[in-house]
Amino acid sequence: MLPAEDRTLSPYTGWTRRHWEALADDLLATVEPYRSEDGATIRLPGRASWSDCDGMEGFARTFLIAAFRVAGGGPAALLEPYRAGFVSGPGAWPAVKDRFQPMVEAASLALGLWLTRERLWDTLADGERERLAAYLATVFSHEPADNNWWLFPLTVGGFLASVGVEEEAAHAAIDRGLARIEPWHVGQGWYSDGDNRSFDHYNGWALHFYPVLYDLLSGVSLPVHRARLREFLGSYALMFGAEGEPLYQGRSVTYRFAAVAALMLGAVTGDTPLSPGATRRLASGAVRHFLERGALSPEGLLTLGWHGPHEASLQPYSGSASPYWAAKAFAGLLAPADHPLWTATEEPAPDGLLALPGPGLVVQNAGGIARVLNHGSQRYVGDPLYDRYAYSTHTGPTSDEFPDNHFGLVLDDGTVTARGIIEPRGAGRAGELWWAASAGEGVESVSVVRGAAEVRVHRVAPGSRVRQTGWALPAATADVRDGFVQLTSPDAPDSVLTGLYGYTIASVRESAEGTAFGTPALVPVLDGVTDDGWAVALAVLGADATAPTVEVGDHVTITWPDGLSLTITPHGPLT
Repeated sequence: MLPAEDRTLSPYTGWTRRHWEALADDLLATVEPYRSEDGATIRLPGRASWSDCDGMEGFARTFLIAAFRVAGGGPAALLEPYRAGFVSGPGAWPAVKDRFQPMVEAASLALGLWLTRERLWDTLADGERERLAAYLATVFSHEPADNNWWLFPLTVGGFLASVGVEEEAAHAAIDRGLARIEPWHVGQGWYSDGDNRSFDHYNGWALHFYPVLYDLLSGVSLPVHRARLREFLGSYALMFGAEGEPLYQGRSVTYRFAAVAALMLGAVTGDTPLSPGATRRLASGAVRHFLERGALSPEGLLTLGWHGPHEASLQPYSGSASPYWAAKAFAGLLAPADHPLWTATEEPAPDGLLALPGPGLVVQNAGGIARVLNHGSQRYVGDPLYDRYAYSTHTGPTSDEFPDNHFGLVLDDGTVTARGIIEPRGAGRAGELWWAASAGEGVESVSVVRGAAEVRVHRVAPGSRVRQTGWALPAATADVRDGFVQLTSPDAPDSVLTGLYGYTIASVRESAEGTAFGTPALVPVLDGVTDDGWAVALAVLGADATAPTVEVGDHVTITWPDGLSLTITPHGPLT
């Protein structure tokens, strides 16, 4: 049960620290009926993950909620249901193996034990601590997945080193983890999640989260990582809607409000450009957003999906307890009750435009909607969670045969090509305008942004038949005219797609599977044959925007009615 709102301290959300504490307590209480007799597992109802480690996952991730709560001054009694599980767990949990889920959960166990050492670890019997430490230390002899997983042995190593167990192996794991993620940092505080170009929420809830917590808990200074967190939050904070809605993009989005973990940790450590009031406004807004849109089952359990259950938001490793990585949002409770994070008056969320040349993104936050224009993030070709030209806080990608925010060649059999492996060509600012460019298989693309409007410029082989799609909306109605589609939905901002050059036919297609925001969904579509290889369209979500004119030759010149103009090459602005 949540306490009454406080609209004086928190005029935007009504939430205070007491709401966060009450939510943590409620989430812990609702999982108790599913705890095993020996206390070591919490197997929640619902789908099993590929690893079938879901009982351990339920124990470890909910324990992390309890640990943040107690470390933040909450009642130590919240740890007691987990005590028996730590005694029996080493004999009940699945063995750690190479690239196997228990390595992930071991990090949550270790982090929670580290946070609550005097209340739990130090009170176990010597033999109980030895068995538990021996289980955790098995992560040192197994290979992580080659991505953010390197930070799980680091976290276990930090805890075990702090209690004088396996210190040599622990410090080696810490050094390996920090060294492995170093080449993945591409600038502006952004990491790829491995030797690829996956830029997503793992930046916040893993790649910054674990090194900075290691610094905080171990006392070993990592100034580079703390500086990177600050720089990261300067752009990441723009990826939330005005109400705190997180960006829907990337894998594991079922972790939901874990998206605010880095915001909260930055407030705790002071490594943030945001004011305490703006941080709390975003974090509390994100949690409220999900609680008010079906994230909890009737039993009070976090469901697998986004708002409510949604299969396309999941991965094979997503099991019934996976959503409880949302526990990381409760890192904010490490700030005591008299910390400005909790005492400052809420402030508006930040807005504006920013180019991120490292990941190849433009962040566009206007009118309460965050949009990310993507010319650099890709996990595999065609992946709806990574391979769209644009993502937002108010829409989701379609996952069937009618992709949203896509450009491709229409083949003779009617199929539409993917853009292929992305080659980022940069992102930046040109006066009042922002841009990002990339090349794919048979297509060169540039986005030019002014306010909430995005001009999409593509160059392909002359004579190609092309298709451009825009923002998909559920439960929408369509206004289709010559070269123009407008979608209107009662639960979403309007989506407009306008052909400026190279398109002759406007239409809508229905995505039967819809998006995480509703089913079915409509997708705005422009088709044409490009005699000279150029195709230009204007895509707008949730704002009024005047269409510019374009002049096409060797380059494309875009001119707005007020005279603002920019000439574009396939590599970006003409200089």
